[in-house]
Parts: sequence; C-alpha cells; structure tokens
Amino acid sequence: VSGATTSLHLTSDTACSTCHGSGAKPGTVPTQCGVCHGRGVLDDNQGLFSFSTPCANCGGTGTVVVDPCATCRGTGVERRAREVKVWIPAGVDDGQRIRLKGRGGAGRHGGPSGDLFVLVHVDPDPVFGRDGRNLTLTVPVTFVEAALGTKLTVPTLDGATVTLKLPAGTPSGKVFRVKGRGVEAKSGPGDLLVTVQVSVPADLTDEQRQAVENLAEAFPDSPRTNLGV
Repeated sequence: VSGATTSLHLTSDTACSTCHGSGAKPGTVPTQCGVCHGRGVLDDNQGLFSFSTPCANCGGTGTVVVDPCATCRGTGVERRAREVKVWIPAGVDDGQRIRLKGRGGAGRHGGPSGDLFVLVHVDPDPVFGRDGRNLTLTVPVTFVEAALGTKLTVPTLDGATVTLKLPAGTPSGKVFRVKGRGVEAKSGPGDLLVTVQVSVPADLTDEQRQAVENLAEAFPDSPRTNLGV
C-alpha cells in the first residue's frame, strides 16, 4: 500500500570481472572477423534477391576472440551472486510485474544486458482485504447494536480509527464507505468499505436464552410470509 525498497539476491550471468565482457584475455582485444570483415552478416545473392545471414565464423558479432579470457572462456560473462535493489511502488497489485531495464543477465561478447522482471506477491492482511483501490473490512456487531443503532469505531490501515454511525435497523451485510482511506493511486486514493455482520452467539446461558425467547414472543410476525410458506 505504501511502497517499499527491497533487495533481491540473485545468481545470474554478469559481465566477466576479468575481461569486463570482451571475452578476450586481458591485454588483448577481439580481432575483426576475416570472413564477414566485421559486418557480422554474409550476403547470399540469389538473382534479383539478396539475403543476409549471420556469419557462422563470428556468430554475428563481427569480431573473433583469438586469445580467450581464462575466466569466462571467451563468452564475456560469468555466473555469480549479486544484489539488486528494487522499488515496489505504492498500490502495487498482487501478480503485478515490475520491469528493471538493463538489470537482467549480461549479454554475450560485450552485448547489452537484458531486463529483470520482478513478479510481486502481496501477502494477505489478517484484518483488511482489498478490492482494487478500495480496502475492505468486515466488522461484527451484536443484534442489539444493529436493531437499535450505535456508534461504531473501526480501525484503518495506518493505525488510526474512524467512527461510523450505525442507524437503527441496520441489516447484516450493509456496507459503509469511508472516503479516502483506501489504497493510494495516481488517480487518487480509494475508500475503506466496512461491511457490518450481525454476530449470532453459538452458546447461550439460561438467562440469555430466556431473553431471546421473550424477544421472539415480542416479534411474532415471520419475515418469510412473502414466500407463501
């Protein structure tokens, strides 16, 4: 939600520390390919058409390593551990892919490095859920609070609290919206969606059971009359 900087520990191809990616023994340099004369391609003339194919002698690089580096054996890369710092932007989604240009594996024979793609997995929060830019929160209330109404104090993700006015007769599943207390985004912050859930006790004392039975007698009408059963 807030964004963070983290370190990734990778083992991948990097530019050779001995020849610095040239593939040639220190003190020497790759020489121009004698077959393609440094072009990296060969022309194949077929009448009116001419096709270019990579030079097999130099692999399309245009140069040939005569005296290869002993560390990378002429490839210009070696495999070793490295650390990459990455900024996780605020409001990142679960499964979102972040591209770090030029931070991938080293190119062969001094070629450019590839890109590093970071796949983000967002761990679920024990209290809050998420729906796009909105945060979701389920708050249990008693039957008395739902029936008579109350002031409800709920937490927010930043540690503060907000107070909601619960009207009398609030049904279970009713959603209240707290503006601007969701996830930050370029288009503006989302909201906090608070769902009220009436809590039904599983175990009752004799006194509580009697109170519920008295309540049932005070409300004899069935809410299912519209079903015709």
